[in-house]
Amino acid sequence: MLFNSTVFFGFFLIVLIAYFSFKKSYKLQNILLLISSYVFYGYWDWRFLFLIALSTVIDFFVGKTLHGEQNERKRKQLLFISVFANLSILGFFKYFNFFADSFTDVLNLFGFHGDMITLKVILPVGISFYTFQTMSYTIDIYRKKLKPTKDFIDFALFVSFFPQLVAGPIERAVNLLPQISKARIIKKEQIYAGIFLILWGYFKKVVIADNMGLLADRIFNNYESFHGIDLYIGIIAFSIQIYGDFSGYSDIARGIAKLLGFDLMVNFRLPYFAINPSDFWNRWHISLSSWLRDYLYISLGGNRKGNLKTYRNLGLTMLLGGLWHGASWNFVLWGAFHGIILIVYRYIGFVKLPDGMRGMNIKAIFKRWGSMIIMLLITLFGWLIFRVDSMDQFEYFLKYMYLRPSGFTSEFLKLIFWFSLPLIIMQIFQHIKKDLLVVLRLPNIILIVLFSIMLLIIFIFGAQEASEFIYFQF
Repeated sequence: MLFNSTVFFGFFLIVLIAYFSFKKSYKLQNILLLISSYVFYGYWDWRFLFLIALSTVIDFFVGKTLHGEQNERKRKQLLFISVFANLSILGFFKYFNFFADSFTDVLNLFGFHGDMITLKVILPVGISFYTFQTMSYTIDIYRKKLKPTKDFIDFALFVSFFPQLVAGPIERAVNLLPQISKARIIKKEQIYAGIFLILWGYFKKVVIADNMGLLADRIFNNYESFHGIDLYIGIIAFSIQIYGDFSGYSDIARGIAKLLGFDLMVNFRLPYFAINPSDFWNRWHISLSSWLRDYLYISLGGNRKGNLKTYRNLGLTMLLGGLWHGASWNFVLWGAFHGIILIVYRYIGFVKLPDGMRGMNIKAIFKRWGSMIIMLLITLFGWLIFRVDSMDQFEYFLKYMYLRPSGFTSEFLKLIFWFSLPLIIMQIFQHIKKDLLVVLRLPNIILIVLFSIMLLIIFIFGAQEASEFIYFQF
């Protein structure tokens, strides 16, 4: 069920009405939300509900047993059961075809007959997100940072909460479970914030991302027909598309959750204002990058055992982070690329600059903006690796990206300008004020006008057909 579909609007309206009719009992609200979450997910394919239920049951009982177990060996065995079960499910459904096809290609490369009959495994939507979410629960219990819940309904809702189920943010039990396990009081400020996030999220998705997606697809899908500046425009269009699409989903998810009385974590914090790779990953897909840091990078040793092992840990973390995005070699290369950039910046000892311009001299201001531009160019090159479908396409872009316009360039630049301008204005405003919800500080009359304009633009310039969010495939 897509957020940007008429089916979802009807679904959410029914859920919202029923939810507030049960306002005297948060337990009944939780049961309603759990059933609604399963309906929401099952709308794609009801058969995959079994996978969510299986992960839920395993980690609920492993978590309870793990908390009461004192023997360290048995505790490790219980943790292994949880991690192995979850990663086995994820690995089979997400990577079986990839490794089978890659193995076949290797056999063919060495002259062996590799036309193997393989299963064509369907990728369940959102499996990477809820798998990481439920794994963090048992790992936190093992590390004694969290006590397990005794309520199976609460835990099942934590795993399957529909606003963030299929594309995040990847929530931690320490944040979401306490909100599930008590009555929610919804304040006026929360409703305003929820409405803004939903509207802004839809604006970013259907007005900005979907229109930029048409331009990006036109260039990438017919790349041999373009050259010069047009290829740069294709990369820029995709960078705007993927940001608007993914951060738009996260905003809608957070907005819906706020209307239900929940606060989900911020998943994007103006990532294209980053001044170095570490800063970028503190701003982009924060729920995943912090998960990889806390449960993988630190587990590997972090930066505690010397520079060489720190570089190794950074490289492995980003390599696996790339593979998390999908069963394709370009995602692996994308992760490796970002790992190398992190290592290079750490090696040269990049100095962290103050966040903001206040109190900075001219030299520091130019240094900051120069650092932002360099990081943006690095990020754009990374998006090229992320978006290409083949090495041939990647080589073509590298060969024919030069500063020469074509008959299409003017038209493409106009599209980039008009559809990115609202995003740029809003992001600069948020950056200057250091507040993602700065719009809510405006007078009510201005706020009403702004909301009305956003809604009008969505209806006029928004994509006519509902399209899937990019990160559904991950």
